[in-house]
Amino acid sequence: MTEAVNTTESMRAVPTVGDLGEAELLARIFPRLPRAAGELLGPGDDAAVVSVPDGRLVVTTDTMIHGPDFRLAWSSAHDLGWKAAATNLADIAAMGASPTALVVALAMPKWLPVAVLDGFSDGLRDACEALTDGCGVVGGDLAVSETFTIAITAFGDLGGRAPVLRSGAHVGDVVAVAGPLGAAAAGLRLLFTLGVDEDGTPSAERAEELRSTRESDVLPQLKPSPPIRAGVIAADAGATAMLDLSDGLALDARRLANASGVAIRFDSSLLGDDVQTALAGGEDHSLLAMFPAGTELPEPFRRIGIVEAGAGVHVDDAPYLGAGGWDPYRDWNDQAG
Repeated sequence: MTEAVNTTESMRAVPTVGDLGEAELLARIFPRLPRAAGELLGPGDDAAVVSVPDGRLVVTTDTMIHGPDFRLAWSSAHDLGWKAAATNLADIAAMGASPTALVVALAMPKWLPVAVLDGFSDGLRDACEALTDGCGVVGGDLAVSETFTIAITAFGDLGGRAPVLRSGAHVGDVVAVAGPLGAAAAGLRLLFTLGVDEDGTPSAERAEELRSTRESDVLPQLKPSPPIRAGVIAADAGATAMLDLSDGLALDARRLANASGVAIRFDSSLLGDDVQTALAGGEDHSLLAMFPAGTELPEPFRRIGIVEAGAGVHVDDAPYLGAGGWDPYRDWNDQAG
């Protein structure tokens, strides 16, 4: 069982990142980080050098900020490293590419225990090893901030394939998904219901109890495991369009429909028991892909709908008008914890 990050005053007697300083921190974490298969020059110089066999580079970046994106009371340091890697790897996979390298920048409070940095580094390593074939960390930056902030840039290799875009869906395509629908949102709802004190403040103790009794329910939120290798599988099977479900099935499907100039119709009987959560919940980082009619869907994809003429997202015979998804400007309650 992993422990959430304890930020109480009693923990501030342990060695902190402020005690060690940048040089010692870097010397401590470099050995923990995974090497990239295409790494020609890794951490330690002004910049890394990574081979680009395809001649094209797929690039994405994302941030995770304490408060709107994660709660230290709920997440272990290992969770944070794993999730930070997984969310960026999913964007690379959604292009039909294989992740090759990560660059990681951290802005941390001086009082943050050094053990948090160790656990975070281990989470990065374990996610790369479990979800990819040879992706590693080739560099980054450390900075100080009162708000713990994680920024990752991920790189990928297309391996000679054309990138799979959001704009390539055609009328008649089969709509398919690899990975869960709504599981991360259900886990977050559980944390906000049972992982808080009476006043609604996130509680490390209650979150730990949830992990011990309902781990499978909260891990999709705290430590998602998107099907990263399925991106290349989809591209090789002829996927016409694809994206990762970071903000919710309905919202992300609408983006793809708009980009392709089509309508997407979901079959509610294929969306699971909780259709509304499947449609509106975010952070699953599953892969939503369109395949030509008649295609034998590759594992682990399953059919959930069809592409039609028109616009927007429909569920069965009705347009889906719900907003759904996650918008940090709209949805964050200004709390941390």
